[in-house]
Amino acid sequence: MTTRDELLDELRPTSFAIAYRMLGSVSEAEDVVQEALLRVHQSLDAGEDIASPRAFVATVTTRLAINELRSARARRERYVGEWLPEPILTDGSGGATDPARQAETADSLSLAMLVLLESLSPEQRAVLLLHDVFGYGYPEITGIVGKSEDNVRQLAARARQHVKARRPRFSTTREQQQELVQRFFAAAQQGDLAGLEALLAHDVQLTGDGGGKVPALARSLRGRSRVAHTLTNWLRLLARFPQVSVRQVEVNGDPGALFLDDQERLLAVWALDIADGEVTGIRSIVNPDKLGHLGPVGDAKAILRSAR
Repeated sequence: MTTRDELLDELRPTSFAIAYRMLGSVSEAEDVVQEALLRVHQSLDAGEDIASPRAFVATVTTRLAINELRSARARRERYVGEWLPEPILTDGSGGATDPARQAETADSLSLAMLVLLESLSPEQRAVLLLHDVFGYGYPEITGIVGKSEDNVRQLAARARQHVKARRPRFSTTREQQQELVQRFFAAAQQGDLAGLEALLAHDVQLTGDGGGKVPALARSLRGRSRVAHTLTNWLRLLARFPQVSVRQVEVNGDPGALFLDDQERLLAVWALDIADGEVTGIRSIVNPDKLGHLGPVGDAKAILRSAR
């Protein structure tokens, strides 16, 4: 490996960490990373003096991601059903090829935060991430996003206020999370409706993303009773398929689960939001287009057809 190859390899995690948080999509982020690293390569070929390769790739990645996010949002408006980010596994269970190797596990990586960031403008999202997550100063960010420092500070303040108003006020320790998740899956799989309801927040939200490829909720469900009934019905149906197994994992830094067929092919990913000792959200991603980066994907529709 040449010195330049080593440099590009070192820059890839930084580029991916920014691009994935900006876009919420592994595939879109990888495209941005590839283009950003190509531009680094071309600049070096042209003899440019890059004082800080990390700052250079952060600038290029952010600008590319802002442009990509604008076009991605137009596509998401035509998306069938609810749109959720593409999940990554952050406990090493995805193997050596998992993109999580390049993204630090942090609150900014959670699906809940990525969904929340979708409500910001591309510039607000970039400024908030660069300053609050990646530690760039406002003067540096002005050069990256091409706005004055006053504008950058205003963008950051508005984005921070928006995010703060919608985030849970109480966190839960890792040990409390693990205990709660064990009880959650035990109650759900045993059909213990009362036990499951006791673990859910009163305004818990259940969201499914099938992208029109696999059956999923057309819109999010809210409320302890509705969500508990839906989950127990789902898992009661799942019990009819002995070839399907559930494996608890960490998804984007939060508790979650993989649903696998008898050939260890992925059928679905669940991610749980937990705050103040309760499950506040469940996100179910079954769109096969969003699962392929995690490994082989099974045919959920074929399994469902076999029941009929």
